[in-house]
Amino acid sequence: MHKLFFKKKFDQYFLRDQNIAKKIVNHLSFENYNTIVEVGPGLGILTKYLLKNPYNHIFLIEIDEELICFLKNNFPISKNQIIHRDFLKWNPEEISLQNFAVIGNFPYKISSQILFHILRYNQYIPECVGMFQKEVAKRITSHKGKKTYGILSVLVQTFYDVEYLFTVKEKVFFPIPNVQSAVIYLKRKNEPINCNKNMLFQCVKTAFNQRRKKLKNSLQFFKHIPNFYKIPFLNKRAEELSVKEFLQLTKEIEIRK
Repeated sequence: MHKLFFKKKFDQYFLRDQNIAKKIVNHLSFENYNTIVEVGPGLGILTKYLLKNPYNHIFLIEIDEELICFLKNNFPISKNQIIHRDFLKWNPEEISLQNFAVIGNFPYKISSQILFHILRYNQYIPECVGMFQKEVAKRITSHKGKKTYGILSVLVQTFYDVEYLFTVKEKVFFPIPNVQSAVIYLKRKNEPINCNKNMLFQCVKTAFNQRRKKLKNSLQFFKHIPNFYKIPFLNKRAEELSVKEFLQLTKEIEIRK
């Protein structure tokens, strides 16, 4: 059956292991919400377990029209709960969603973009459980001083507490990928960041785009602001700053603008 649906252009790898599927779903806490958005449900291996809780309100976002027909025919879900859309172009405000979890076996090629899209609407998303390429999962959960520490690490950890749950072997997918996968869990932090979100993104991305340079050189985009060289941390490199220090750096830039 998997062979009939596999489309390389969508970077599809179908999870086949029911125990792993159940384990992924069980990591959702369902705390203070009952709406779940599943990204790329595919053949519905996670969907099946999400539907076991009758109190859940579930939306499936799928780009593959053939898989949408399969989901409609095989799961008791109404048509308006299946959204034929690219998740990266989907806005939850279109259907007035304001408090929901995100779950999915995310396509490797766009998994980082999926995370950035989640961050864009983080005020609506209290938690997320997702399958990523192991290398990406390591980057998301990394800390300062490590080679894997970068843009994803800082921005995701600014808004969410992150936990690396477990590694998934290649053999449980069809087709079999040439990399291992990993499942991570995100739980939204309660404290506000107290700085401009867009400014933070710009600061972090600019700093890591030249990660080997000291910040006084990599952040030249901001050098026109008053007293730029008095900003703390400028003699450090991006990989040497913690998440809290990046927030402080952004606030300092914002104050001077």
